[in-house]
Amino acid sequence: MDALSVILLLLCLPVYVACSLFLLHNPCLLHKRKKLNFHCRHISHRGGSGEKIENTMEAFTHAVAVCTEMLEMDCHLTLDGCVVVSHDKNLLRQSGCDKTISSLRFQDLPLYKERLEVTFYVGHYSTGKDREFVLLEDVFKKFPNMPMMIEIKENNDLLIKKVSCLVKQYDRESITVWASEESEVMTKCQKQNPSIPYMFTMKRGLLLLLLFYTGLLPFVPLGESVLLFYLPRVINRTYIPEESYLKNRFVVYLIQKLTMRKSLFEHLSKRGLQVQLFVCNEESDIEAAFAVGATGVLTDYPSLLSNYLRKHPLPPPAVH
Repeated sequence: MDALSVILLLLCLPVYVACSLFLLHNPCLLHKRKKLNFHCRHISHRGGSGEKIENTMEAFTHAVAVCTEMLEMDCHLTLDGCVVVSHDKNLLRQSGCDKTISSLRFQDLPLYKERLEVTFYVGHYSTGKDREFVLLEDVFKKFPNMPMMIEIKENNDLLIKKVSCLVKQYDRESITVWASEESEVMTKCQKQNPSIPYMFTMKRGLLLLLLFYTGLLPFVPLGESVLLFYLPRVINRTYIPEESYLKNRFVVYLIQKLTMRKSLFEHLSKRGLQVQLFVCNEESDIEAAFAVGATGVLTDYPSLLSNYLRKHPLPPPAVH
């Protein structure tokens, strides 16, 4: 590199940094703000799996009764082609039956265990009168106006198509969110129904961080509508992950420092995206999530979150 190139680079760099910082705080000068039909601060994880058995109709009904604003759930396909709400593909943890959902007809699915440990609150258990698996269609019928985040738990074209058809049938495209950590699955979801808002996959989330730290984010359009991510402080405290690398204290500390950036979350919020942190099952975690800029919190304890929001009313969503 010759001297002139070095001088030009040194002159351009401050301009680039200044423009990036300015647009980070004023993104709507470049990007049209997303207008979603929901703004959810209170999201019930698996329907509120700490207060009722996860993903049952009783859990969803209870969460709605205590004023949740969104239901989060996961879907699988049964042997006879029914879209069933369930987090796990294998039924062992949930029911004690070591079989996959795809190997059974809907009518042959076992009951949930009488006591089920809360995944994100180790050592705590939930119970309930309802222990039956539920069809996604029945949840749509029961709560026609409730926003829902639906995670596609397997790379299954028929499952994606059937979920899309149900969303269309019940006129829910504007209040349903496609969710998946896998880029290949999300690509299929978007192709199947591009009208449904969607979240960042793991790969896209890493790209988001790279864009943020290089200053490029303010210049790049984003198709996603929701950023869903762990609140890192719950890892190895209320939630014990299976991944060995997440058991390393330094790794979790690094994730905390790199991801919990208020300026990033505020930038996304100004662009009309929603930032949802999970899973917050203690009041201090709920407080920490909102303090860092989350627009919404996922919890297994919808009553706890409702009580927190009553005691600590948040300002209305900003309109830019």
